[in-house]
Amino acid sequence: MALLLQSIVLGVLLGGLYALLAAGLTLYFGVMRVVMIAHSAFLILAAYLAWFFTSTTGIDPLVSLVATVPLFFVLGVAMQRLLISRLRPATLTMMSVLLTFSVALTIEGLLGFVFTGTQRRIRLPYGGDSFELFGANVAVVKLIAFGLAAVSLLGLYLLLKMTQFGQALRATIQHPEAARLVGINTDRVAGYGFGLGLATAAIGGTALALDSTIYPSLHWHWIGPLMAIIVVGGLGSIPGAAIAAMVLGMGQSLLQIPLGTTWAQTFFYVALFATLMVRPQGFFGGRLAQRF
Repeated sequence: MALLLQSIVLGVLLGGLYALLAAGLTLYFGVMRVVMIAHSAFLILAAYLAWFFTSTTGIDPLVSLVATVPLFFVLGVAMQRLLISRLRPATLTMMSVLLTFSVALTIEGLLGFVFTGTQRRIRLPYGGDSFELFGANVAVVKLIAFGLAAVSLLGLYLLLKMTQFGQALRATIQHPEAARLVGINTDRVAGYGFGLGLATAAIGGTALALDSTIYPSLHWHWIGPLMAIIVVGGLGSIPGAAIAAMVLGMGQSLLQIPLGTTWAQTFFYVALFATLMVRPQGFFGGRLAQRF
């Protein structure tokens, strides 16, 4: 029972982090039908920037978000306007895979050139701290990462639900042609939406760096699980992706008991295959996405 409780707590913490890491992918596809393979590479880039900031200044990596979030937002807007917008609409989804794949390779190469392939890890004064919650041991860094994810996702929800920009973005996601007819500049909204997606990557990468060893090629490890999350949740559905992240995170954590850490990772791919066979549009999209 103690091991089961520990796995449940870990599953909740992992699920919250996965939801944040996948939020940007959902925005890219929802707004522009772009499959952003480079999203995980930007996550690792943000993790490296957090590590570099802490290593050189000794200040907590969360403070680096003051600089990396606006920087990544600007990078996202520039990437959409200079690269994505030049793709033909008829082949946008397929060509975006090839284009963003090349961007991911470029980022990996630059990280390897600047930081070498040596594994890096942020040394935090509270890195080894933990406390007991209902009989389960909770690492402080995992709880901080979960809290950062929860606050960020709540902020994203309020932005999309309560602001004029959020209404324009949701209109563009649900029906881009109708959005143009009512006067929404969908090209500008697409640029800002892409920037918002990369801003979530800045936050997610920093949260990931709190409790992970990083290296330039680590982004390949994350492409599969994150794609599984957005497909299971329903492509373009942010709340669907959040629910799928919690379910898959919990499943992975529970399967670590009988299968071990390595084989538990296959749960993402099994869930992805089952979704494509049974319900290709995702299990948590549809009306849930429309209400959001």
